[in-house]
Order: sequence, then C-alpha cells, then structure tokens
Amino acid sequence: MVDLAGVALAAAAGLVGGAMNALAGGGTFATLPALIALGLPANIANATSNVALLPGAAASAWTFRDELSPIGRIAIPVLAAITFAGGLVGSLLLVLTPTDTFDVIIPWLTLYAFLLLLFGKRAADWLHRRVTIGKRTLIAAQSLLGVYGGYFGGGVGLMTTATYGLLAHVSPRDMFAARTLMLAVANLAAAIVFIGFAMVEWRSCLPMLAGAIVGGWVGAHFGKRLPPGPVRIWTLLVTGGTTIVFFLRAYG
Repeated sequence: MVDLAGVALAAAAGLVGGAMNALAGGGTFATLPALIALGLPANIANATSNVALLPGAAASAWTFRDELSPIGRIAIPVLAAITFAGGLVGSLLLVLTPTDTFDVIIPWLTLYAFLLLLFGKRAADWLHRRVTIGKRTLIAAQSLLGVYGGYFGGGVGLMTTATYGLLAHVSPRDMFAARTLMLAVANLAAAIVFIGFAMVEWRSCLPMLAGAIVGGWVGAHFGKRLPPGPVRIWTLLVTGGTTIVFFLRAYG
C-alpha cells in the first residue's frame, strides 16, 4: 500500500530543495531531514537525497547555460572534470562510512556550511585586500568541493558560493550558472556510485525527484530576477535550523 503522506512529504521536500539549490544552494537541508523523518538511516537518506536532487540541479544548470563563463580564469570544462572526479571519491567514502559514524559527522558538516554562508563575504573581502589567489589554489579548492559534494552534498552550493567569492572574487549572482553546474556534476558522480551500490530508497526518491525537477526549474527562473538579500536570509534560517536539529539528534 502506498503511503500517501510519505509521498507528499518527499515531493514537497524535493520541491523546496530543488528551488533552494537553484537560488543559493543548500537543498539537502530540506530533503535530508524529510527522508530521515520518513525512517531512512542517515547514509541511505543522504544517498537518496543526492539522486533525487540530480535532475533538479540539471534543470537549473540548463536554464543558466547561457551565463556560463570561466571562474578565476579557469575554464568551466576543467572545473567540471575536477568536480566529477572529486564527487566519485567522496561518494565512495560515504559507501565506506558506517551509518552511526555518519550520524555524528553530519552536524559538523552542516555547521561548517552555515558558518561559510554567514561569514563568507566578509572573509572574501578581507582576504582580497591582502593576497592574490592563483589558479592552483582554486583547483585544489574545487577538488575538495567535489569530494564534499559526493560525500555529503549538504551546503555544497553554499560552500561553492563562498569559495568562488573568497578565491575568485565573483559575486553570488555572477556565479549562479557555474555553481549550479558544479552542483549537478557532483550529484551525477555520486548518483553513479550510490545507484551502483544499491544505496537509494526508490519509494521516497521518485516523488522527491519529481518535486526537485519542478523546484529547480521554478527556482532558476525566479533566481534571474530575485534580489539576493531574501534568498540569503531564507537559506541561513533553513541551514541554521537544520544544524541545530542534527546536533540535538546526534548529541542530545
């Protein structure tokens, strides 16, 4: 028998998560708690969330395709290849991580994403008044973003936004296209591994996936004309609230 309430929750979380990824990142903070609330172990929930958000991220990336341009003088195909390789490594690390260990790690990952979102611009301005960042640093950072995106994915869009601002001095609006594409590439790499290792719970994944496609398309179109202030405040609230919930769940 189909659990209509569970299907509705998964679809709604996918809708919100897809829209968040298109606007500022952080869609996992909507989808992962919903899947855990539906009874999935944390690592299975994370893998399912990753696969569910992939088509929405791809839809958003396609919407922004005409705005793609190099980041820090590094071509987009190079950044995408680095992200894909990192995503494969990160997702394999998740496969090897016991679910109890992942439960303890999650709060710190979400806290890291929250702090980056909160202080990223100030840190970027401070850094660029003092040093010049080269291509090698950005390539190393992109590799780590790919690994993080494959392993967890929660806040990787936010972290990419902060990293590009910090290292390439790109404004959040100007990096919409590149950031969204990198999110989709990391999700794709991870999806290949998670599906291959049977870590996806499809009964929850499919309605969430459908919601994420709609949310990603709508969010991308709104993102072209929505002011950044409300988007940042909403994302901070969702990320901060989710971080508190995960800390209470792991250590409360």
